[in-house]
Amino acid sequence: MPLTHRLIAAAALLFAATLAAQEAALAVRVIHGELPVADAVVSLVPLDAPAPAPAPVEAVVAQEDKEFDPYVTPVAVGTRVNFPNRDTVQHHIYSLSKPKRFEKPLYASGASESVLFDLPGVVALGCNIHDWMIAYVVVLPTPWFAKTGTDGSARLVGAPPGRYRLEIWHPRLARPVSRELVLTAGAAAAETVALTLKPDRRIRRAPETRTGAY
Repeated sequence: MPLTHRLIAAAALLFAATLAAQEAALAVRVIHGELPVADAVVSLVPLDAPAPAPAPVEAVVAQEDKEFDPYVTPVAVGTRVNFPNRDTVQHHIYSLSKPKRFEKPLYASGASESVLFDLPGVVALGCNIHDWMIAYVVVLPTPWFAKTGTDGSARLVGAPPGRYRLEIWHPRLARPVSRELVLTAGAAAAETVALTLKPDRRIRRAPETRTGAY
């Protein structure tokens, strides 16, 4: 490699390392009582400057085994979500939520529909055929967000130092929970958030029958 190219590559690596050193990392643990909470959406909203425009990417919420998968999907504003039908039956998905009202009439196994989520907010999904099917797309106006796993933990990286509002959303919360915090350049921070969750009111799944089902 010529000397000029080596110098350019070294400068690029140094610049990337400098940026990484200036970024902060936040580990969040969400609990209910002493139990970890899965499927909580955690996000950072900057308080000192507007959030940079998130980079939208495509996401997938499949219909499989007559359920939506995943149950909760956080996305950035401007993301297109694909809804493939991986079942052997038809589905008729819809939402009446204000940020994105839509309806995708009956479509068969192997087909896929997509929806552009262009406004922030929580969008509840349902199926007109299978009443127990429910899921949520959480559309966020910030690039810094994550969803907790079964251990109740999530990690947010890439945010510059400064003041933020940490927001927590979960399907069984009466309203989102938030707190203010300060992130320091190059430092790792940790927050534990205790939630009080409502009972799970999801409709029980209808039993299968030998005569078949929709």
